[in-house]
Amino acid sequence: MNNFKKIGMTALAASLVSTSVFAGEMTVAGSASINTEGHSGTAVNEATTFSMGNQLTFSGSGELDNGMTVSLSFVIDQGDDGTTVAPSSTTKKFGDAPFDSHSVSVSSDALGTLVFHGEGGSSAASALDTTAAGDMWDNFDSNGGVKVKDSGPGDNSIMYTLPSLMDDLAISASYNPSISGTTPGNEAEIGLSATYTGVEGLSLSYGVTDLDRAGTATDGDQTAWKASYVYGSVTVAATNSEYDVTGTASDQEVSSYKISYTVSDAISIGYGSETISTSTSGELDAEYDGFNASYTAGGMTISAAMQDGAEIAHSTAVAEDVEYWSLGLSFAF
Repeated sequence: MNNFKKIGMTALAASLVSTSVFAGEMTVAGSASINTEGHSGTAVNEATTFSMGNQLTFSGSGELDNGMTVSLSFVIDQGDDGTTVAPSSTTKKFGDAPFDSHSVSVSSDALGTLVFHGEGGSSAASALDTTAAGDMWDNFDSNGGVKVKDSGPGDNSIMYTLPSLMDDLAISASYNPSISGTTPGNEAEIGLSATYTGVEGLSLSYGVTDLDRAGTATDGDQTAWKASYVYGSVTVAATNSEYDVTGTASDQEVSSYKISYTVSDAISIGYGSETISTSTSGELDAEYDGFNASYTAGGMTISAAMQDGAEIAHSTAVAEDVEYWSLGLSFAF
């Protein structure tokens, strides 16, 4: 009896050892930060608001016996998926909470990297359309400012980066399946992008993605490019994104540039500008510009920004000239 028991325990131990290689460990990353910001202008003088960092990223990875590496990432961001129940209500619902973006990636030197985005995915073009100035327009949309359009598929999409074809050239492809529940005949959206870094200090990227959101009447594409060059302590960057849809007047172009200067290991400053234009007759360009600065010492970083927005909803209304400021503290430990 004792021999059978010993054999059974040995088999159980072997089973536990053999299956444990499939288990993974997750690490958690976050940041400690305190922020304050406000808006002012001819027709607006909002109260100062305060906030703190509230995002946690859970991630883990491991190498399989076949040499492939699998990685998993989940982001928790309080209130990010909250939506207002009704226009007149302040009540929020969190049907998709607590997760913000999450993804699984599988990679190898021979096959490249395949990332499945359960939420928060980008297309080949939208992955490049963050402006050189840092999306300043996003600080003004609460005051009625225009929002930038893109081809980001969001949930349940795929991004694939090919293995290295030649030195300093990276090529990626995105795939968004046909959107269910919309106009019949919608096709999958496919995008391609390339980034070249073969010249010291220089980075060039270009991407294009199909648009097929609501039938052939609104088919189109998004194209985006970005370029940056680092020379000593100076960095110059520029971006452009065009969102073109057939048969509508909702085409949009976003262009930007930024000049940054690293004063020392502790101090950096920058100036940026963004312009959003449309194809609609009579609409003015929405224009933004501003300065930013940061100071780091002893694991603490102080950052500040001052930005101006003009014609932020494409008209000359007094309320569309708005000023924005922010001050932040972050801590590394």
